[in-house]
Amino acid sequence: MKEIKVFDKSLNEGFKIKLIKSIHNFDAIKGGNGKRNIIKTTTFDGVNINIKAFKIPNIFNQVAYQFFRKSKAQRSFEYANKLIELEVGTPKPLAYFEYKAPFLFKKSFYVSEHLDCDLTYRALTTNFDYPDYDVVLRAFTRFTFNLHEKGIHFLDHSPGNTLIKKNGNAYDFYLVDLNRMTFGTLDFETRIKNFSRLTTHKSMVGIMSDEYAKYSGEDYQKIFDLMWKETQAFQYKFYRKKRLKKKLRFWKP
Repeated sequence: MKEIKVFDKSLNEGFKIKLIKSIHNFDAIKGGNGKRNIIKTTTFDGVNINIKAFKIPNIFNQVAYQFFRKSKAQRSFEYANKLIELEVGTPKPLAYFEYKAPFLFKKSFYVSEHLDCDLTYRALTTNFDYPDYDVVLRAFTRFTFNLHEKGIHFLDHSPGNTLIKKNGNAYDFYLVDLNRMTFGTLDFETRIKNFSRLTTHKSMVGIMSDEYAKYSGEDYQKIFDLMWKETQAFQYKFYRKKRLKKKLRFWKP
C-alpha cells in the first residue's frame, strides 16, 4: 500500500519520525473518541497533538478520492493553512497521511496541535447561565461575520466545531473539523443560512440576528426571519433523516 505524507515546513526531522511512528502505531495509542472518525491525543517533545483517523470511505468514494477528489485529511490540512493565512483561529496543522491501494483510496490521518479550550459553542446551547453568556454569543456572531467578510463559508458550522478560549476579558474562537469549506464572496442568504445548524433555541437566534444586524448593516427583522426559517428547515430535515434511518434499521434483516 502506498503511503503519502505531507508535513508542515517548520517540523524538524526528529519530530517527523515520531509522527510517522505514531501513525503506524495508531491503534496502540490509548483513548480515542468519535463515531465515524477517531481522534486520539498523544504527546512528544512537549507538544500535545491530535491525530484524526478518517473512516475508510465506501467503495464509490474510494474511487473518487483516489482519482478525482482531495481526501478529507488533505483538505483539512490545506484549509487549516488557508485559515491561518487569513488570520482565523484553528489548531496548528502539522501533517496529513494517506494510504492508497493501486486503484482504491483507503485510510487517511490529519495531525494538528491539541488546543485546550474553555468551552465549545455547544455549551451555549445547554447552559444559559454560563458566565458572560450574552458576551460570548455576541462575540461568536462577530467571529462568524468576520468569516463571511473574509469569504470563508464553513459548511460544518455546527455546535461542536468552534472551540472557545477566554483571553483576558475577551474570547478567541478556533474552527475544527475543517474538511468542508469553500472560499469566495458570500451573498446575504448564504451568510444567514450558515447559522442554521447551530441551535434550536429561538432566543439564541434573536441575539445572533441582533449582533449580525449591527455589523452587517442589514435589517434585524430580515435577518431574524431568515435565520429562524433556515434553522427550522434544518431541524426538520435532520429529524426526518433520523426517522428514516430508524425505519431502515428496523426493517434490516
